[in-house]
Amino acid sequence: MSRLHVESTAEFSPTAEGASWLDVVKAYVALTKPRIIELLLVTTAPAMFLAAGGVPNLVLVFWTLVGGTLAAGSANTFNCVLDRDIDEKMRRTRRRPMPRHQVAPLNGTLFGIVQGILATVVFAVFVNWLSAILALVANAFYVLVYTMWLKRNMSQNIVWGGIAGCFPPLIGWTAVTNSVALPPLILFAIVFLWTPPHTWALAFRYREDYANAGVPMLPVVMSAPRVAWRILIYSVLMVAVSMTLWPAAGTGWLYPLVAGIGGLVFIVEAVNLLRRARAGAHDAALKPMRLFHWSNSYLALIFLAAAVDPLIF
Repeated sequence: MSRLHVESTAEFSPTAEGASWLDVVKAYVALTKPRIIELLLVTTAPAMFLAAGGVPNLVLVFWTLVGGTLAAGSANTFNCVLDRDIDEKMRRTRRRPMPRHQVAPLNGTLFGIVQGILATVVFAVFVNWLSAILALVANAFYVLVYTMWLKRNMSQNIVWGGIAGCFPPLIGWTAVTNSVALPPLILFAIVFLWTPPHTWALAFRYREDYANAGVPMLPVVMSAPRVAWRILIYSVLMVAVSMTLWPAAGTGWLYPLVAGIGGLVFIVEAVNLLRRARAGAHDAALKPMRLFHWSNSYLALIFLAAAVDPLIF
C-alpha cells in the first residue's frame, strides 16, 4: 500500500488540540521547507539576469519566483508526507510537522497537490509553457524518483536525486528566453556537482541519524576517508565547470574572480575534511559543517556574481 494512505484521524489529527490559526499556518509553511526554497530561488533569479544580459522584466521575475516557490513548496510537502517515518527517527527532522502530528497525511498531500497545480498555472499563464513543463519534470523527479525510490535504496541517492535541484537556473533562463542554451546547462551542471559535497557534509554530521532511519547515505555505508575523497573530486570538478561559464556566457571579470576565489576556498575546505578523515576523525569530529555552511555561501556568491556581472559589463 502506498505511504500516501490516510492514517486514522485519531492517530494523526490535522493540528494539535487548541492550536491557534497561527500554529496551523506555521505548520503548513514548515512543510514547504522555506530554507530550501530560498536556496533554489537564489539560483533562479540570477539566471534570469544572465539570460537578459542585464535587468530582466521585473514582473516576469516576480511571477517566475512565485511559480518557483509554489513548485518547490509542493515537492517539499510531498517529501515531508512520504518521509514522515524517517523524519520521526532522526534528531534533525523529528520536529517537522508530520512527525509531530501537526498535519494529517491527507491534508499534507492535498496541500502539495494544490501548490503543484497553482505553480503550473502561474508558469503557464504568466511565464511560459517551457518553464511550466521543466518545473513539473523537476517535481516529478524529486518526488517519484528521489523520495520514493533512490533515497531509501541507493548510496548514490543524492547524486542522481539531486538532479531535481538543478532545474531552477534552467527555469530562470527559459523564463526570459523561452529556450535552452549552453550557459543555463552549465549552471545546471554546477548545481549537480555541488549537491554531493553539500549533502554528504551534512550526512557526516548526522550519520547516526541516517543509519538509525535506514537511509543508505554514502557516509553510512562507506568509510569517512573514501567519502571525503569523493567530496574533493566533486568539488574540483564543480569549480572547473563553474569557470566555463566565463567564456560560454561572455561574462566580464567579476564572475570568474568570484568563482575562482570561492572555488579555491571550497577546495581547501574539502582537502581539510579529507585530512581530518584520514587522521581518524568521525562524524562531528570531522567538522563537516564548515564545508556545509561554506557550500551555501559559495553557491549564493557565484550566482550573485553571475547576476551582477552583466549589469556592470
